[in-house]
Amino acid sequence: MPRLGTVAVVAGVALLAKRAMRRRIQASPLWPLPALEEPVSGRPRSRALRLTVSSYEPVAEGVVQLRLAGRDLPRWEPGAHLDLVLPSGLVRQYSLCGDPADSSSYTVATRLVKDGRGGSRELHERVREGVELEVRGPRNRFPLVEAPSYVFVVGGIGITPVLPMLRALPDGVEWRLLYCGRTRASMPFLEEVEKLVGSRVTVVEGRPDLGVLLADVPEGAAVYCCGPDGLMAAVEERFPAVHLERFTPRATTGGAFEVELRRSGRTLAVPADSSVLAAVRAELPNTAYSCEQGFCGTCQQRVLEGEIEHRDELLTDAERGGSMLICVSRARGERIVLDM
Repeated sequence: MPRLGTVAVVAGVALLAKRAMRRRIQASPLWPLPALEEPVSGRPRSRALRLTVSSYEPVAEGVVQLRLAGRDLPRWEPGAHLDLVLPSGLVRQYSLCGDPADSSSYTVATRLVKDGRGGSRELHERVREGVELEVRGPRNRFPLVEAPSYVFVVGGIGITPVLPMLRALPDGVEWRLLYCGRTRASMPFLEEVEKLVGSRVTVVEGRPDLGVLLADVPEGAAVYCCGPDGLMAAVEERFPAVHLERFTPRATTGGAFEVELRRSGRTLAVPADSSVLAAVRAELPNTAYSCEQGFCGTCQQRVLEGEIEHRDELLTDAERGGSMLICVSRARGERIVLDM
């Protein structure tokens, strides 16, 4: 009969082997095949917070301002934005327009877009003081760079990311603001802007004549623009190096191509007027996504082969080398391979 010590040793070895086997199978359910690297999709890019709407007030025709209260909130710099997860689950992005030094609240503003995709309508109709919202961020893809002078061109709600920039500009620096809107009553924070900048602001009701208003921009000036697509396109045509902040993605149309899902062994057709995300979800309906605008990063996927035409407003240069946001970005050629 074996000794008690020998039995204990054998039992201990068996237990360790069982635990090692369990870890190996968890790492790769197809073991003994090698474990695959995890894809990059569906991962939140920043820690989520639960904040309470402490104030909700109109600041212009069709525009409301929300203050989201919390404690020891992450710091942000002018130009940053938040992802708001609305009660329905929709995710929308809003520029921070409050005081970066305030660690107890975030302030955003939104215009009601009646024919939009529903996010602004939900904020206007369903959100009031006391409602708790999930918040992700802040993130900044529209930072204020150092420059000898500045020119800001904004349209309507496009004032929101620029307002903190105006407050943060150092004394003595040359700058000016062209603020456009349908009417003065529809332009949020107009009274504050005019008090803040005085003669440095030009307010235009209706369509601005950029050829006249931007005819004497100083050489080396940093040009910033945020507003409707038409305004941004016109400013970008005059100043190719302009810093733009988009509230909607670039058009998703382009040439048709194929996308191979390497893990799934499927090859899908992506029409010229559709997105990779739409094609993938028709086959893999559980694919993670959220904003569908190239802002939040939920649908980010690793690219194994093929050249990418990036149309997002989020990924860093390093991330763009090997991944894409499939809600808006496309293949430059006839085929692209995803790690899905």
